[in-house]
Amino acid sequence: MRREALTIQVEAHIHREVGDMPINSKLKFTRYPLWLACAAILLASCGFAGWALAQDTSAHDRIFVVTHVDIVPPNTADGTKLVQQYVADSRKDKGFVRIEAGAQISRVNHISIVEVWQNQKAFDEHVAAAHTKEFRRQIDPMLGSPYDERLHLNLE
Repeated sequence: MRREALTIQVEAHIHREVGDMPINSKLKFTRYPLWLACAAILLASCGFAGWALAQDTSAHDRIFVVTHVDIVPPNTADGTKLVQQYVADSRKDKGFVRIEAGAQISRVNHISIVEVWQNQKAFDEHVAAAHTKEFRRQIDPMLGSPYDERLHLNLE
């Protein structure tokens, strides 16, 4: 019996404490302006980021180059070394953004080179560079099909 009386007293005390609390506490009320300020800052920063991206016209001027190099199998090792050297040399050129070369999994003598240049002028200077001319001169007799270079513009 004593246990039941104690339980009822505790429940009554908890009910009285909780019942006296206002529905909208002061803590909840003070969080709202803070949340509103954070939301405003987030929206403003997203707007500024979008504005900055819209102002960056360099991305629209970029030239994407995809080149397919088909090396005759007896020259695969030598041709691959030439491509690797060409990639290393091209990374030093002014206006370079990115260059990658990859061999086809089922035919390692088929290599694709993907290049990104800041603009047409940078690409033209790269093509006129001594290392590019030398690469093309050396790779030409090793090719099983014509050197296939295709230029692309950014669609975004």
